[in-house]
Amino acid sequence: MSRPFCVNFRNPAMENHAVRALLRLYQKMMTSFMPLPPPYRATRFSGSEDSSTGAGVNGHSTKNNKELAGEGATGDSKDDKCSICMSDFTDKKQLKCKHEFCEQCLKNAVKHGGPICPICKDVFGVMKGNQPDGKMTWNKCQLSLPGFPGCGHIFITYNIPSGKQTENHPNPGQYHSGAVRTAYLPDNKEGNEVLLLLKKAFEQKLIFTVGASRTTGADNMVTWNDIHHKTSMSGGPECYGYPDENYLSRVKEELKAKGIQ
Repeated sequence: MSRPFCVNFRNPAMENHAVRALLRLYQKMMTSFMPLPPPYRATRFSGSEDSSTGAGVNGHSTKNNKELAGEGATGDSKDDKCSICMSDFTDKKQLKCKHEFCEQCLKNAVKHGGPICPICKDVFGVMKGNQPDGKMTWNKCQLSLPGFPGCGHIFITYNIPSGKQTENHPNPGQYHSGAVRTAYLPDNKEGNEVLLLLKKAFEQKLIFTVGASRTTGADNMVTWNDIHHKTSMSGGPECYGYPDENYLSRVKEELKAKGIQ
């Protein structure tokens, strides 16, 4: 058995100093063996005492997780706000695609972009363009287009006379130049389907618009309005002609984006 630790001091000042040092050493030794407070104890990975409110894996509260998961049902979700103004709904309107907007926000969106859902781009009304008045005619010829053997072709003519721009055009009151444009389609089932779609788009004034020419840069010109046409019988896509096996499907998608289908 070890002998007790004893210190014999003859100088009272040194004795007091040594006692204080021993007390500090004793305090450090005692605190080093004290148990950790509850927040720093290791988390148990087995079932807790109260699984509904206690700590789960990694110490996260399962109760809090459940509350967060159900937060959307309490009205705090961003789905409860208009996606245009990002504020609470005023006179909420729901489209057929199920997206919802403030009535005035939706009216402003339609005014600037047409009856198209700002989120999914679904067309929910009849789109009208600003194409100047004109005529669309077509004829059928027996000559086949490259890539479409065994059938003739459809020859389309668009005739847009010169005229004065309206309030729907970039420069109301100014004159715009006229244009005569031609296009080609294969005279088969799909080609005739596209012809009828183009006719519908022309009647809704969607084929042309007024603006700057993409080739010359001149203003107040009648230009194509993002519905691609084959203006040459041959030369391939680089020359806006045939063969181009995916053209008919592409132009139908472009027409669909404008509500023409």
